[in-house]
Formats: sequence, structure tokens, C-alpha cells
Amino acid sequence: YLFHIVEELERRGMPLELALLPYIESAFNPQAVSSARAAGMWQFMPATGQDFDLRQNVFRDDRRDVLASTRAALDYLQKLHGMFGDWHLALAAYNWGQGSVSRAIQKNQRAGLGTSYEELSMPAETRNYVPKLQAVKNIVANPAQFNAELPLIENHPYFQSVAITRDIDVELAARLADVRLEDFKALNPSFKQPVILAAGTPQILLPWDN
Repeated sequence: YLFHIVEELERRGMPLELALLPYIESAFNPQAVSSARAAGMWQFMPATGQDFDLRQNVFRDDRRDVLASTRAALDYLQKLHGMFGDWHLALAAYNWGQGSVSRAIQKNQRAGLGTSYEELSMPAETRNYVPKLQAVKNIVANPAQFNAELPLIENHPYFQSVAITRDIDVELAARLADVRLEDFKALNPSFKQPVILAAGTPQILLPWDN
């Protein structure tokens, strides 16, 4: 999923290290679900997902959809950056909620204190959120320094989208594309049923060479 996320960040002129955020959120697992019911690679709560047009019904959960959730997450981060004017505070709000960060800022302002990420009073998880991202960025930038061996990620798209014009069984789609069923599901993790309905699914994702 990384190439697609980096492409989207470049297109929007956003910091490229945000492409590593799903590693902190879910280890890049679009099937991840938290105890608080956040779902997908970007860990959207149900209500926040609805705010950013991620459909959630009996057939699909767009919080798990690679393209839709990435679009929504970057929209949300851009909105938060617009509100707080700072990427560290935007990330804090992504983790803790924009209302919580706003209240922490107001509290410091009333006390005559600074309002930077380092100066706000916040839960430990949010306090560690930006340092975690920075740590992953440092490892990716210089794996040898940390005795880490990272897999090679080719600098080209891993998947392409294919238009769906009629209902089709998930297993049949995977077989026709000559893709293992688990790989098909990893690229199309929003489907909840064994059949893909064309009316609600304009496209599926397939590996680039299938």
C-alpha cells in the first residue's frame, strides 16, 4: 500500500513521513480492529469514518478500503493541519481527537503557557505518538544504524484498479484474475460478503501484473 500512499501525499504536497503513519496505527493491516472499534489501516472510528464519506453497511466497510481510507485519512490530516497550523498538533488530534487538543490548548492559554505539542498536557499514548512516527522514520532512513533489515519495496505501483460493471463472486473474481484468494482479499479488504455488488463497488484492486 505504501507506493499509493506516497503518491497521494506528493500530489497533495503533504509531508512524506505521513506514509508511515499506518505502521503506527495498524502495522499496515487493513483488517485491524481496535478495542474501541476503530477499523482499517488508518484506524477510523465509525463516526469519523462517516464524517469522511466512508460507507459502513452489511456489504462493505470503507474504513478498510485501501483507496477510500487513504483519501479520507489525508483529508482528515489536512483539515487538522488547517485547524492547528502545525503537523505535530495535527497528529496529536488524529490520535486523541480535535476537541481534546483544542481544550488542552485553551487550558494552556488560560494559564499563560505555551501551546506546542511538547507543552500540552496529554495522555501517554498521544505524547508518544509523534516520537513513535519519528523513530520509524529514522529506522527507514538508516536501517543499518539500528541493525534492521528492511524488505525491498519496488518504486512502482503494486496494484491497479479495475472497473466492476456487474455483480461477481469474490472467489471467481480472484480465480479469473489468477490471484490467490488471500491476496485478493488483502487488496480488497472492505468486502464483507462473498459476492461483490457492482452497484456499490465501482472498482476492485488487483496486483499490477494480474
